[in-house]
Amino acid sequence: MRTIVMTMIGYALFYFVRKNFSMAMPGMEELGISKTSLGMFLTINGLVYGGSRFINGIFADRMNARYYMAVGLALCALSNFAFGFGVDIAAWLSGESSGTQFTNVLILFMGITWLINGLLQGSGFPPCARLLSHWIPPNELSTKMSVWNTSHSIGAGAVVLLCGYIMGGKFEWMGSDGLWRWCFWLPASIAFAGAILLFIFMRDTPSSVGLPELPDVVAVKNTKTDETKAFLREKVFGNPLIWILGIGNFFVYVVRFSVLDWGPTLLKQSKGVEMELAGWMVVLFECAGIVGMLVAGWATDRFLRGRAHRTCVFCMLGAMLFALLFWRLPDSTSTWIYFATLCATGFFIYGPQALVGIAAANQATKKAAATANGLTGIFGYASTAVSGVGFGYVAQHYGWDFAYITIIAMAFVGMLSFLLMWNAKADGYERNV
Repeated sequence: MRTIVMTMIGYALFYFVRKNFSMAMPGMEELGISKTSLGMFLTINGLVYGGSRFINGIFADRMNARYYMAVGLALCALSNFAFGFGVDIAAWLSGESSGTQFTNVLILFMGITWLINGLLQGSGFPPCARLLSHWIPPNELSTKMSVWNTSHSIGAGAVVLLCGYIMGGKFEWMGSDGLWRWCFWLPASIAFAGAILLFIFMRDTPSSVGLPELPDVVAVKNTKTDETKAFLREKVFGNPLIWILGIGNFFVYVVRFSVLDWGPTLLKQSKGVEMELAGWMVVLFECAGIVGMLVAGWATDRFLRGRAHRTCVFCMLGAMLFALLFWRLPDSTSTWIYFATLCATGFFIYGPQALVGIAAANQATKKAAATANGLTGIFGYASTAVSGVGFGYVAQHYGWDFAYITIIAMAFVGMLSFLLMWNAKADGYERNV
């Protein structure tokens, strides 16, 4: 329980210093930064994060997760502090406080800083995957990891709400100019404090506190390097099911990030929703996602005998239908109908978001859980090429209707991807006996 709670808090705080960007974007547009450039920031961060998560997954299977995660979170907080000072640093470097040269330097500095943040963000999920697969047996992993996965929504929802009030000018002591900067400074302060708590309270494996390891984990410590490489080739890199999960994860993340990253701007500009209310709508999207993850995990263990990939098929279908409904709602629609439809979309898309990691851990077994999740993570964050700069370009040049069509199409293709492994077994343990 302690491991689950601490990793939930820690991973939620990684979102504090990653998903704060979406609420700051309307304020950053006032600096002369276009939607395409903002989307480029998202894409750079996501692509680097995906690669970083994969590399960190390999290292996290072999290192102390307590130190790994705490230090990574602290460094992410520091990169956010630097990002918030971007205007001052760009003015100092360019020798001006406005104009084309200032804007170019500002975009370059912000791009590099957000790239560094993406690189550091990779130290978040892999240690969690390692910890949870060491402490929880596979027959309980879908349910308990679904509970853990609510940390995504808790972190994203909390920071969107916090930044919504910041951008709405609700904190008088922040002043009225450059409020977007506080969307980085305040969450970074909270995350840095959280990194200290992780270092104090979190522990690594059961053996580090005098408890017996799960049997399969003990075997890992006695495995030779060559045997480990062969095992990774069999269970991860040469396993078609892991690659299918990765491809499906790509489309899950396109839908999820399109709403999470662009939601406030999309709601304001396509539906006329005020920023504070838009923040609440994204929070409710995340809250519905929490319920969706819990239901998806429970239903997978209860009705589908652990076959998480089958649950993903039904969830992607539901996300597609409700995204279509949200798009086609007339402008005169009640705000509460908007709320309900967006929440239904969140309910369905967060099921696969949680279950892909669970399915990858089960298919690869505990010996390679972090590595498998690192590989599927590459696909997930490669999606930012579509949900980041691609989405921004489409919205800027073709309008929000084409952006909605992109979301719906991605959900449909994602459903087809998971269908490819419909007949697969629930895990890879029986093939390892």
